[in-house]
Amino acid sequence: MQQIKHTGSYYAASANDTRERARLEGDIEADVCIVGGGFTGVVTGLTLAELGYNVVILESAKIGWGASGRNGGQIVNGFSREIAYIEKNAGPEGASALADLALEGGNIIRELVARYGIKCDLKYGSILAACTQKQLRDMEATKDMWAGRGRNGLEMLNSHTIRDHVGTDKYVGGWIDHKGGHIHPLNLVQGEAAAAEKLGARIFEQTRVTSVDHHLDNPVVHTEGGSVKSKYVVLAGNAYLGKTVKQLYPKILPASTQIIVTEPLSDTMAKELIPSDMCVEDANYVLDYFRLTADKRLLFGGGTVYGGEDVEDVEKVLRPNMEKIFPAAKDLKVEFGWQGNIALTWSRLPHVGRLGKNTFFSHGYSGHGVTSTHMMGRLVAHALHGEANEFDIFAGMPARSFPGGQVLSAPLSTLGCWWYSMRDKLGI
Repeated sequence: MQQIKHTGSYYAASANDTRERARLEGDIEADVCIVGGGFTGVVTGLTLAELGYNVVILESAKIGWGASGRNGGQIVNGFSREIAYIEKNAGPEGASALADLALEGGNIIRELVARYGIKCDLKYGSILAACTQKQLRDMEATKDMWAGRGRNGLEMLNSHTIRDHVGTDKYVGGWIDHKGGHIHPLNLVQGEAAAAEKLGARIFEQTRVTSVDHHLDNPVVHTEGGSVKSKYVVLAGNAYLGKTVKQLYPKILPASTQIIVTEPLSDTMAKELIPSDMCVEDANYVLDYFRLTADKRLLFGGGTVYGGEDVEDVEKVLRPNMEKIFPAAKDLKVEFGWQGNIALTWSRLPHVGRLGKNTFFSHGYSGHGVTSTHMMGRLVAHALHGEANEFDIFAGMPARSFPGGQVLSAPLSTLGCWWYSMRDKLGI
């Protein structure tokens, strides 16, 4: 069997852990079998290992191979859908409970980094930048809404004060989330996996799952080289679960995003581009996001291709926007470029629930994956352990299939994306 390696990313080139884990061979048993070695699966496994469960994690490639090890590394709090939508579908009490979780993902990241000494370049502060006055007004209303729910830590910026943090004249303002931040995501998920292993969890890489007997009281996960019989199964493959479990396939739409990383900047240039060393994303529907790495490279991401198709030239796609925001970056050499898939849901909220009696699933983080995966990993573990209140609120939210399946949903989503992008450009 051919070994699947990490994509040629900056993260893979600067990873702390380069070990090769064994492939599952034969039939084994466990308390819990987790399918997927990204943030959701690993945080679920680590939490359950802390609670004393015998945990097995199966990964088809390498820990963090998918979106968890390829993303922009931004700790962005909240959800990809407004609280008003959640309240309409979950009621005032449900919305209040989920609003209380808005900071949970970031808090869990900081907690795990501190508890297990994970070296992942953790830094504090994230900026949401407004490109239009309408976006800025919407952000002010959102800040007031969160303040009314007891969440503080958001500081509004105008067109002058945002220049203290981002060296461009492209933004009319924005906010700082002092409870946000950024990390090296691959080193984070690898550090969490190592912590789980120290607590007794078994992790198998290069182990592709072929089917799941989730209807059984003791579900069985079948792989190319063996099987795992367990009391519980957790499905955490996200955009890369594919058709392994046919009931879940229509509920998510893969979408690819791209990232480039430049050569190291001089201290002077790094200070000129992002003086406060916070991560930045704009408020457009199809957004740009960027930050400095620990060794002062400019990491710049964006672009969306519905259906998860790769683009031919990542630098060609992203470089024009990078230079539009930072003209001084025109002469910088791009040393890394890669892409990968996130998973969207129709509601833009995570799709979570149960299949049968003892199989749990969580996926579809719709662009808020770094924080939402950590929140849901903890909630899935607690639900399995018998504390399911918050998990059940998420599970009760509507989860529509994409119309026309993934064949038609990709072009329809592209059309919708074009429409919202035009609204952003027109400021309406």
